[in-house]
Amino acid sequence: MKSKPRHILFFFTYLWLFSCKESSLSSNDSLLALIPLLGASANASVCPKSTLPSDIYLANTVVSASANVSGFSDPKKAINGVCGSGELAGSLDVYALETTGAGASMVLSWGGRTVKNVPDSIDFIIYDNSFRISGDTNTYAMDPSVIQVSRDGSIYCGFNPSYTAGNINLLTSWTKFGGLRPVFYNMTTNPLSNEDLFISTGIPFLLGGGDGFDLDDLDPTDQNAPSCDTTTANDIKTNGFKFVKITSASNVINPATSSNFPWPPGSYNGSDIDGVVARELQ
Repeated sequence: MKSKPRHILFFFTYLWLFSCKESSLSSNDSLLALIPLLGASANASVCPKSTLPSDIYLANTVVSASANVSGFSDPKKAINGVCGSGELAGSLDVYALETTGAGASMVLSWGGRTVKNVPDSIDFIIYDNSFRISGDTNTYAMDPSVIQVSRDGSIYCGFNPSYTAGNINLLTSWTKFGGLRPVFYNMTTNPLSNEDLFISTGIPFLLGGGDGFDLDDLDPTDQNAPSCDTTTANDIKTNGFKFVKITSASNVINPATSSNFPWPPGSYNGSDIDGVVARELQ
């Protein structure tokens, strides 16, 4: 988890301190400072729902997961619904990956169903728990993840992500990664339809947040998917995929440097997975 999502502890500590002594802040300033914490703690108490909405095409099966990050080691958190906390706070209902090793990856599926390639559309969305950390709307505490898909669970194709070596917390420094954008969709407090989730509000956000991927962008030259060739990539583009692999970028080689992709400061583990939603299934 990123260090800031420890806000529930900070929230109660702040309340205790505020009630015991005068503050130099005005009451309005104090309330404004608490808004992100109140939002995250409130969302955590009511989400996920006991019954998932049937019209949301969530990945519902954990195929593999071996991370053991204290407090966030239940892989079912990656399939129990999306509980985003908005732009200023990260969800706590997540499964945390490791930064390196086998625990840096997990594989999800839709229980045997296939995610279709919808023409002229994003085909699936990765939900993490990134949040804005400055007045610059392009600067986020993020958990970049490398996304790959497969029809058979053996041969995976990727999107050839790239990092520009700029400011590590800038969205524009990262291209074709998951774990970059905040999550506005919350199945309890901000319910949206599956169709709504794929509506673009203009660069760089979808209506429900998260990071969208278009199967037409699969790249058989991706060096981190060496088993994928043009035939395999075209097969997925034509017939869809059944499995999605999510890997913390810190465990993946950046072809531009031959070293692992860097990891943003403020995280003591890898990517935090809140869910994956498909546009259409068959």
